[in-house]
Amino acid sequence: MAQDSDKRNFALREGNGEETSVFSGGTPRQAALKAARRLDPASSEDDADPTELRLREKGTHKVHVYEGWAWEEEAPDDKPDWMPGDITKGNVSKQGVEHLDEI
Repeated sequence: MAQDSDKRNFALREGNGEETSVFSGGTPRQAALKAARRLDPASSEDDADPTELRLREKGTHKVHVYEGWAWEEEAPDDKPDWMPGDITKGNVSKQGVEHLDEI
């Protein structure tokens, strides 16, 4: 398991450049998956509409661009008692990396 020092922070950027949330992860994809799970979930993965997610790595000029989508799924039978009956799952597909001129 990754140590906290191995975690990197990624700021979710809106279309106007405003950074609204910060997600941490060892890789950009891990942070993008966390961001995708916050999207409005569809009823199934096939019905989900991809949304562009732009994550700027804190301390750098790199912006990782992903398409992300979320859907609801029934929780597994062996779920813990505290877990709700439906869970939100997410997936992402990397579109590329951009470099900002200024932050």
